[in-house]
Amino acid sequence: MTGTHFQGNGRAILAAFWIGALGLFLLALSAAFHPASAQIPGAPQNVRATVEAETAVPAPGDTVTIAIIMDPKPGWHDYWLNPGDAGTPLELEWTLPEGVTPGPIRAPVPETLVVSGFMNHIYKAKHAFLVDLQIAPKRQPGKKLDIKVNARWSACSDLVCVPESGSFTIPLTVGDGTITVEQRTRFDQWRAALPVPLDRQASYAINGSAISIAIPFPEGAAADKVWFFPQTQNVFRYAAPQTARRTGNWLILTGGVDKAFDGQIDGLLRFGDGQGIELRAVPGSVPSGGEVVSVLGADSATPPSGNPTSFALILALSILGGLLLNLMPCVFPILGLKAIAIAKAGGDERTARRDAWAYTAGILLSCLALGAIMLGLRAAGQEVGWAFQLQDPFIVFVLLLLMVAVTANLVGLFEIGGIGAGDRLTRQGGAAGSFWTGVLAAVVATPCTGPFMAAAIGAALLLPAAQALLIFAGLGLGLALPFLAIAYIPALRARMPRPGPWMVTFRKWMALPMALTALALVWLLGQLVGGAGWVLGAIAAAAMLLGIIIIKRQQAPVSLILGLGSTLMIMGFLALDRLPNSAVTQPSVAELGGEAFSEEKLAQLRKGGKPVFLYFTADWCVTCKVNEAAAIDRDETKKAFEKAAIVTMVGDYTRRDPVITRFLAKHGRSGVPLYLYYPPQGEAKILPQILSVSDLTGLAN
Repeated sequence: MTGTHFQGNGRAILAAFWIGALGLFLLALSAAFHPASAQIPGAPQNVRATVEAETAVPAPGDTVTIAIIMDPKPGWHDYWLNPGDAGTPLELEWTLPEGVTPGPIRAPVPETLVVSGFMNHIYKAKHAFLVDLQIAPKRQPGKKLDIKVNARWSACSDLVCVPESGSFTIPLTVGDGTITVEQRTRFDQWRAALPVPLDRQASYAINGSAISIAIPFPEGAAADKVWFFPQTQNVFRYAAPQTARRTGNWLILTGGVDKAFDGQIDGLLRFGDGQGIELRAVPGSVPSGGEVVSVLGADSATPPSGNPTSFALILALSILGGLLLNLMPCVFPILGLKAIAIAKAGGDERTARRDAWAYTAGILLSCLALGAIMLGLRAAGQEVGWAFQLQDPFIVFVLLLLMVAVTANLVGLFEIGGIGAGDRLTRQGGAAGSFWTGVLAAVVATPCTGPFMAAAIGAALLLPAAQALLIFAGLGLGLALPFLAIAYIPALRARMPRPGPWMVTFRKWMALPMALTALALVWLLGQLVGGAGWVLGAIAAAAMLLGIIIIKRQQAPVSLILGLGSTLMIMGFLALDRLPNSAVTQPSVAELGGEAFSEEKLAQLRKGGKPVFLYFTADWCVTCKVNEAAAIDRDETKKAFEKAAIVTMVGDYTRRDPVITRFLAKHGRSGVPLYLYYPPQGEAKILPQILSVSDLTGLAN
């Protein structure tokens, strides 16, 4: 073998760590170039927010109540002040003139929702959060008050969550404090939904993992469907069952705690049909005995809206989705690389198992990193989905340089133990080579969304971070399962081809799909940033390839290739950062092959009784392009659609589009492709992710 090899497993692992860290840094750097943006004005929201003032003419020294009115769409919800195990509450950022002071957010009595064993404190119906603004006594009548508030909240269904936001201006003028009868009635209704403050203090005691709260509660008052919502966070186990018992004028509620605690606990006791009282509990004595009046599990605290999906099922779906991802076109080039490694093992069990686990580690770490960054970006307010990194020109540029280097490696221009698949991979180099093959598999696979993946990734966006990352790890495990099976099942391994001269030829042939992938990334760069992207990508690819050839001919250290790639990467980042935003233009309807997607246009077509075939695609989605070539853009399909008057509508997700992200989320998807058929009457039908001509022509019948 020519070139330089890393010596020993330790150096290979160390190199993998540092290069992986560099990759994570580049992804974070890319996110920094694209700060979180606010809600697009006029964009449809799953939880629609509006703001009203009880009076537009508050008097000096008065308090004016502001209502932030939230109206969830059917199947969607937002969150209480303490969201529970998942979700985020309403956050307000005020811009106020001098002499105006905001009070705390007052929230109505919430409901409970359990998803995958996690408790959420939510609102499914229209409701209002109230905030009192205190007007200074010295404000002059007739003075205009420019009140502005930026609001952020989470809108969630049972499977997915999307961040939403809004900026509102509340025009007020200092006046006489007049409130119309209509406004007074409206705000009184909002106030009626608020919990009533308890006039006495409650007490609590913790015994191991159980907490009992003694709440002053008249003996004659009805107490059914009792549930305590703690506003103090990180104390209660939200999903633990709660038991209520009566003893005299006390209501004793017992639940679960996560840890010892001796401070005050604020919370809300809900009972009956949505009634609630606010209370504060301090450490103290709790009466014993009494009659049990209520025993509620987390899933029975509120009548369930549907059967909650178990976490085990979601995890199983993610593993199955990753397994089926191996059949997607986007993974084919990497399967060829792995085939080389399997053949080199020559049936040796120990080598096969070592390489299979190294390959699995590469996939798992990559999926976890992508999942963590995706969750972080969504938490920061960005509406991103699966394969979000291929909507970013900076990351596409890095992948382009990587694919050029891999192509050069496969044709034999250079060898690096631990990265390349050399002619005689040593034991030390083989494991590292398999690791990086796994990394490539995960990166290249992300443009695809296979069967069962949609539900799993959609659910991951709702779960707490630790559980969500397990879903992404399950996806990676499924992707690696075929090669783990080969490593541990002798009958499968025996059917693998043995090493021989054919491998040299096969390896060079595998450079072809990698080169085509590099060309596709050049084209995608142009789609993302305009014609300048094509020029920049082509120059960078040519410079990378030419530099590798020069390094080989001069017999210079192969480590210079890493320096060459880093230099080109920095220069490319600087060039991309200076490209004007105007370089990006939306594709025309003709280019998309049908009506450009818009929810308003879709609603008009459905109202008019028109059948609609709606699909979402992206230039970086290999599965999308295969389906378009094999089924959608075929004469048979077009003729059948014309005959049946089926309107084709296309959503282009090549560039990040919050409107499409939200629409995908409503259908349990976090990425493309998504194919929907709307008949003249009835609900939408989700079509398979691998389409055939018969699938589409059958719609016309």
